[in-house]
Amino acid sequence: MASSAAAPTAFRYPNAGGRRVRLRALVKRLSGVDLLPSDAVAQAFIDGLNDGDPVAERFVAETHHGELGARHARDLVEKAQRDGIDKVPEAPESMRVLFEEFEQLPDWVVPELVEEGAAVWRRWAYALGALGNAGTNDTYTEGWLAVPLSLSGGYAGRRALHRYLETSRWWIEVCRPGAILTPGSLGRNISLHVRIMHVSVRDRVRQHPEWDAERWGLPISQSAMLLTLLGGSVAPAFGLFLLGHLTSPREMRAVLHFNRYCGHLVGVRCDGYFPETVGDAWRILLMADTARSYDSAGSGAELVESFVPAFAPTASHRGLARLRAEYHYRVQAGYLGLYMLPWNRRRYRLPSALPGIVLLLLRSPLIVAVELMRRASSRVDRRWQQANVRRWDAWLRWQSAGKAAEVEAATPLRR
Repeated sequence: MASSAAAPTAFRYPNAGGRRVRLRALVKRLSGVDLLPSDAVAQAFIDGLNDGDPVAERFVAETHHGELGARHARDLVEKAQRDGIDKVPEAPESMRVLFEEFEQLPDWVVPELVEEGAAVWRRWAYALGALGNAGTNDTYTEGWLAVPLSLSGGYAGRRALHRYLETSRWWIEVCRPGAILTPGSLGRNISLHVRIMHVSVRDRVRQHPEWDAERWGLPISQSAMLLTLLGGSVAPAFGLFLLGHLTSPREMRAVLHFNRYCGHLVGVRCDGYFPETVGDAWRILLMADTARSYDSAGSGAELVESFVPAFAPTASHRGLARLRAEYHYRVQAGYLGLYMLPWNRRRYRLPSALPGIVLLLLRSPLIVAVELMRRASSRVDRRWQQANVRRWDAWLRWQSAGKAAEVEAATPLRR
């Protein structure tokens, strides 16, 4: 659904200059290839900065922010997820519409391709979250991305690690074999709660005095969520080559398709401009990079400088647990050092990345060897996926001290 609102002034495209625009002109002149999207796609993306999720917004307004209240609304959703929406006679009409849309499989979905994409996530496993968040930290220079997370407490201050663990649980559950297309699976159930949470946070941030709609558009907009999906598909597909993960062009297309369906479940539509090819996905990422305003100020700094230190060993860590915490702290710092643009990294006070980079590069020959073997043997591939997800899940359980992460839509803003 296109928005009629004015383009956010902070998204400086196509008016931004700089080296990327000059590079675009040079490459296009020499090769005929355009590094940036067509005018129609660019305009659709800019319009999407003002677009939200009307179906879920109606439900949240009527329930979470209405007389029913957030706790009762969550109970109704969980009952419908467990027993079916038809077994919840007290469900309001807005909830029935939400469930109908959520359960309907879009015409564009290719189930086999979705499962191939989920398998890519299982191979990447822990590396997906670490690289994805390094890329996300790189985007926190922008107020339209950083301010909602700062206000809501997501990835900020002492909650930085907790929110990462919540997201990691979702990543793990949606990529389990067959899970994302199976009604009632934990991955799908979490996805609906994530969608509701986004809407609830969006509404509260939109009304907050720190939010400048003329400058930034709509909080957690369609286009902002699209960038997150690309950060979990084409970005790691290329970035993880350095660390030994050999993702083929077909696998890149599959993981992009998988991410599109994951996005559909959490309310991302981007009709007409969701990229169908890896090249088109990179054009959107380059456009967003070209359009930067570097206006997140303290909100961005808080998010970036909170993330890696959240993994540091605490006073409660002893012996092997302390070594384990130190290892993950260093590895996360290494990912940030490798995948955050150097000129953006220099804006913040960050731990040394060198020890973590060394650890990551030392592991890469072993990963290359397994990647080559799994291409020759489907049995090796299955075991590689299973082992990676098992280690990822074990890390999550250890890091969260066995406490289940729960996506909450009603958490108040921090300020």
